[in-house]
This record gives sequence, C-alpha cells and structure tokens, in this order.
Amino acid sequence: MKPYAVAQVVEQQTVTGTGADGKPTSKVITQQVIATGPVASQEAIKMFGTNGGGFFNTNSAHPFENPTPFANFLQMFLIFAIPSGLTYTLGRMTRSPRHGWAVWGAMLALFLVGVTTAYWAEARGNPLLVGVNQQASAAQPGGNMEGKEVRFGIANSALFATVTTDASCGAVNGMHDSFTPLGGLVPLVNILLGEVVFGGVGSGLYGMLVFVILAVFLAGLMVGRTPEYLGKKIEAFDVKMAALSILIFPLTVLLFSAVSSVSSFGVSSISNPGPHGLSQIFYAYTSATGNNGSGFAGINANTVWYNATTGISTLLGRFFAVIPILAIAGSLARKKTVPQSAGTFPVTTPLFATLLVSTVVIVGALTFFPVLSLGPILEHLLMLAGRSF
Repeated sequence: MKPYAVAQVVEQQTVTGTGADGKPTSKVITQQVIATGPVASQEAIKMFGTNGGGFFNTNSAHPFENPTPFANFLQMFLIFAIPSGLTYTLGRMTRSPRHGWAVWGAMLALFLVGVTTAYWAEARGNPLLVGVNQQASAAQPGGNMEGKEVRFGIANSALFATVTTDASCGAVNGMHDSFTPLGGLVPLVNILLGEVVFGGVGSGLYGMLVFVILAVFLAGLMVGRTPEYLGKKIEAFDVKMAALSILIFPLTVLLFSAVSSVSSFGVSSISNPGPHGLSQIFYAYTSATGNNGSGFAGINANTVWYNATTGISTLLGRFFAVIPILAIAGSLARKKTVPQSAGTFPVTTPLFATLLVSTVVIVGALTFFPVLSLGPILEHLLMLAGRSF
C-alpha cells in the first residue's frame, strides 16, 4: 500500500483456478486503497491549537481521526486546555487569582447551559418521524442520530458540537446541519456570542475581557461611581472601543447574510428552503467571521460569491475586531492604578460572574434574536406543527 492516497480506489479482479474436486473455480478479489497519512501529528495541532481543519473531509467523524469514545474525550479536552488555562494566567498576571476564577466560572456557566440545551434537543429526537421508536435502549442509541456516528451517540456528539464552537475550533464529529433546530441553534449561538466561552487560544480571553469592561461599566452606572477594573478607571474611550469591537462582528455577519438571503446568487446555494436555508446562510457567515470553520454543510459555499464574501468576513472578524481591543489595552496601560474604595465593584465574586454572564447574553440577544427567530426558532416551531424543509 502507498504511504497515503488522496482518494479511495476500488479495483476488482477475477481469479480462476481448480478446486479440490478438480472442477474449475473463479473468485472475485476486491482491493481497496484507503486514504492514509500522518493523521496523528496533525490531530494534535488541530485540537490543541484550536485549528479545526480535518485531515479527512469528514473531520473528527472519521475513524482514523477519532476512533474511540476515549479519543473523542481527549480531543475535547485538548480543545479547552489552553483557553481554559489562560483564565488562570489572567489571575496570575493581574495578581488577582480570584478574578481569574470568576471569569472561568462565567465561561463554565455559559458552556453548561449550551451543552444541556443541545443534548436535550437531540435526545428528544425528531417528532416528524411518526411511528419510529427513537427512545434510547441497549439495542439502539436513540434520539436524533441523523448525521452522527453511532460510536459516539447523542451525548458525545452534542458535547463535541458545543465544545468546538465555544472554543473557536471548528472540528466536528457530526454534521451540525443535521441537528434538530434547537440543537443546531446552540453551536450557532456559541459563535455569535464571540466564542467567548473559553474561546480560541487567546482570542476567547480578550473577547471576554471586552464584556468584562462593559459589565463593570454597567455596575458603575448602577452604583453611581466611575467604573473601575483592577484599579484602572473605565472611561468613555474604553467603552466606545469595547462597543466598536463588539459591533464589527454583527455588522459583518448580518450584512452579508441579508444580501445572500434576498439574492439569486445567495439562495441558489442552499439545500433547504425556508428557515433552515436562512440558518445555513447565517451559519456560513457566522463561522467565517468568528474564524470557527464548522458549518451547516448543506450549503454550497464553493461559489464566487461565498468564497469572496466569507474570505472578507474572516479578514474582518480576525483582524479588524482586534484593533479596538488593542486601543483599550493601550489606554488602560497609560492610566495610573487607583486604590480600591467602598464604591469599587469587586470583580472576584459570584455576583460579578453573574453580571458578566448576563452582559454576554443580553448583548447577544439584543443583536441576533431577530434573525434567530426567523431561522432555527421558527424552524423548531414549524417542526412541532408537522412541517419540514
């Protein structure tokens, strides 16, 4: 066998001979050349560096990339390892370990809500499959198994989808396009929030710090004092830059999605009409702008329009959103540290973590709820009414 091949080739050959009884015999021998290569070395880069590009087209659903449930767990652990550890680094660098743990707790809360919702939606199955037993048992995995590997089942597929979109990775062990409407809503929302739930290697942390600044700004408004973050006063410039950084993402995603959903060169690429088709378009630009890489694969993004606009989206999401964050860093670095007082809002408590989670959810809901209500939410309601797309 060759060291590796780019495709599978099946060859058949008929071999004739003589049997033990002296009669002529013939046998068809089938030879299959299986694609192989240096998969293991690429998997470490793909997961530990939250890159997400699979060696094989089916990514982590391929048995050579992800052979067992243990390998599946190890890959998810690697995705979260560095981003999660950076919250500890934050605590050490700011000389406030409790602040690092508070940020980590906020991320964990968002993650648990996402994975619980995804599992609940997928485990319920598809109500449109009338007369089909979708309950889990020893003989069958149960739930909505479309687009999933039997060796992983509902739980590991929903968990992997949540982890990979929380952390800006994009590796998949199941097809998100085949998830139920609410099950597919979870990975979509994870990216729309800015992938701040642990996030990519470094990128998730600075995205969450933008929300930290907004959270302490809101807290300052509530107590009637100038907001402070780790002894640095948060002023108008810092809040404006934080808002600008957050606005770049929705402006890019919503603009290209709107044009694609009302133009022939956009809708011609979707495989399902109606709300699911809108979700396919919206997910494509969300994933590109968020530098995630996963997708609702039912859309044909290999067109001039989608190749060009998703490339522009990646450029805007990767670089332009960082410029305001660098401006915030420079502004805070120039300011003198002021001692904490009775009016300083502590950023080391469960109350702060709750406020941070609320800020992330409210900003995301105010920005994207209208389009989500026309996409996966509407599709879910129509599915319950007996309609499919």
